[in-house]
Amino acid sequence: MVEQGNRVLVFSQFASYLKMAREAIQKAGMKEMFYLDGSTPIKERQGMVEAFQNGNGQVFLISLKAGGLGLNLTGANYVIHLDPWWNPAIEQQATDRAYRIGQNQKVTVYHLIAEHTIEEKILRLHQNQTVAGGLAARRNEYVAQTHHARPHGTAGLKIMMLEMPEYAGVHAC
Repeated sequence: MVEQGNRVLVFSQFASYLKMAREAIQKAGMKEMFYLDGSTPIKERQGMVEAFQNGNGQVFLISLKAGGLGLNLTGANYVIHLDPWWNPAIEQQATDRAYRIGQNQKVTVYHLIAEHTIEEKILRLHQNQTVAGGLAARRNEYVAQTHHARPHGTAGLKIMMLEMPEYAGVHAC
């Protein structure tokens, strides 16, 4: 993804999970990235956002609680949610960090969901909440196409591609 020049926002509700992701990314050879959680001071947070917006770093790891609101991160064209939040509106607000005024790229959003887990049940809850909350009408009802990847020795990874016409991009769940 980043090898092709893409820039990525990675969200998780767990700071410990984000730290593990940061370590894995660093082990893979990427050193320049940003990390924001609830312990990040406001001035440092503002500096990181400005640096990312100015083209520094290709990955920005952000906790949902610390970065779900008030950030303009249109420098990203990919958003990855590592784990689902019970309230889909919180995830949507986080995703919207990339969909701000000034965004001139298509944005692709992924939610990483393992099959047969509580996360898969949360995704179903989100879909029900979205319909019940009237968001489906706002998003012009989307059609899901499911792809399954079964890594050897692990639970399958389920990725659902959802067309999101209002964002002129692909939203993957």
